[in-house]
Amino acid sequence: MYLEIVSPEATLFSGEVISVTVPGVDGEFQMLENHAPIVSLLQKGNVKVEGNITINKAYENKFSKDANGKTVLPISSGTLEMKDNKAIVLAD
Repeated sequence: MYLEIVSPEATLFSGEVISVTVPGVDGEFQMLENHAPIVSLLQKGNVKVEGNITINKAYENKFSKDANGKTVLPISSGTLEMKDNKAIVLAD
């Protein structure tokens, strides 16, 4: 599936991923390929991305790796839209 992570400053990441896990207001949830359409508010937590991804050098300092090898981006809030196998995370 295709993922875009957008902040007020810039697009932090865009590309193909295996999965993305987000901190929804009712708890953490994961989306995989061909997930049903959804719109959700996000709360403070971590966006976790699984896949062999490349982060733009200008934004590498915002991301880290967890113990499972997933790429992690901490956010304070945001919104997620998943539609037509494309997820967009608008992150603060």
